[in-house]
Amino acid sequence: MTRATARMATARAKVLLVEDTVSLAATYAGYLEAEAVEIEIAGTAAGALSALSGPAPDVIVLDVKLPDMDGLELLGRIKADGVAAEVVVITGQASVNLAVEAMRKGAFDFIMKPFSADRLRVTVTNAIKHRKLSDRIEEIGEAFDRDRFQGLIGRSFAMQTIYRVLQNAAPTDATVFLTGESGTGKELCARALHDLGKRRGGPFITLNCAAIPRDLLESEIFGHARGAFTGAVSERKGAVLSADGGTLFLDEVCEMDLALQSKMLRFLQERSIRRVGEDHARSADVRIVCASNRDPLQEVASGRFREDLYYRLHVVPVELPPLRERDDDVLLIAHKFLNEFALEDGKRFKELSSDVEAAFLSYSWPGNVRQLQNVIRTAVVLNDADRLELSMLPGELRALAGAGSAGASVGRISSSQAPSSAAEASGPEAERRESAILPLDLVIRTAIERAIDRCGGSIPKAAAALKVSPSTIYRRLQTQEETTDRQPRRENGK
Repeated sequence: MTRATARMATARAKVLLVEDTVSLAATYAGYLEAEAVEIEIAGTAAGALSALSGPAPDVIVLDVKLPDMDGLELLGRIKADGVAAEVVVITGQASVNLAVEAMRKGAFDFIMKPFSADRLRVTVTNAIKHRKLSDRIEEIGEAFDRDRFQGLIGRSFAMQTIYRVLQNAAPTDATVFLTGESGTGKELCARALHDLGKRRGGPFITLNCAAIPRDLLESEIFGHARGAFTGAVSERKGAVLSADGGTLFLDEVCEMDLALQSKMLRFLQERSIRRVGEDHARSADVRIVCASNRDPLQEVASGRFREDLYYRLHVVPVELPPLRERDDDVLLIAHKFLNEFALEDGKRFKELSSDVEAAFLSYSWPGNVRQLQNVIRTAVVLNDADRLELSMLPGELRALAGAGSAGASVGRISSSQAPSSAAEASGPEAERRESAILPLDLVIRTAIERAIDRCGGSIPKAAAALKVSPSTIYRRLQTQEETTDRQPRRENGK
């Protein structure tokens, strides 16, 4: 639990009064009694620092005159230590300079003595509201601005949503159904659900239903007794009993045949199994996480997957996005793999060249993260340099070499759309163009072209200026180039 979350879980706001005069401290505490806040009093700076060694209060009401340290010096210490509390400074000196200095050091507000009970109550109430708003913003930022989560890498909006769903589902026993193309990280998600859940101390058992012959799959899942069938020279516990008290991850669950699906449904309903060759039931306390690279609803519609089992398993659906739909995540992941493999193999690689970044952003990655991992692994094994260059990549990626450097020419506006002279650019024709309603696609292309020109041909800089990802621009330019290639070429202006 984060600091912000922990504080927001507390029902009553906490106020620390730092005042060396006992009677005044009691008076201020009395002023705040009606606000239903938890009040702690410290008579010295040392006492305040000791109180701040524990959970931070929401508000600190701080007197400037303290016996062991100047109040503004203590304010500086509080802010330097990163204490997440609003500080209200109180003083008997009517000094503008003092007020300015307090605010400069990070005080929320400044109160001059003597002040009324209402003045203190309103100020402290406002400070509490501000602190809770700041905590809420921090909590949202922690939830939606992560580039890593339990082994998963990515800061795209699609991945932020995945992180949020996994974090919420993990503490429960709800069955999670992961879908997505091969190589998108389904097993990492299953592992995250286990590691963040209440069963993390139990076993995590993985079973790939597509990698086991169908006639052996039942035994692999539910186990068998010795002599249950020819070749069963010893008993087998099975994945379900092996995962007792933990999590069973059934990968490629749609590969399970209908007869075995029926037995899986019975287990989910009764939470007990009968091993092959046994006539008595064994109970098993297991959380099920399953995955498939197929659309389970289509499998149900085609009759290859039981509808009742589908609804038993499809409690919390999580669809993992392919790498090509994750904006710049490909570069984050690529840097991670490059550093990891270079360290592992004793190579010098530290960064990707701009051409490699452009190619990675433009490529569709049909094999997703697993394919990216293999591309970088191969490049590191076969080469050694400070920078990963385009020449070190497979042919299909080298073919995208022109995507970045050709930004000044790919997808340009045709000559029939562009002004042919300075006079046309500034004369009546320009005015006519200004007032005309242009196709949205042309407006977008024009904005991209101007941004690239003004950024010296750098697509990453143009993307930053336009507040979009570089991959968005690359795809736009690539689409325009393909459209232009499909149009019949005109000769002699005809």
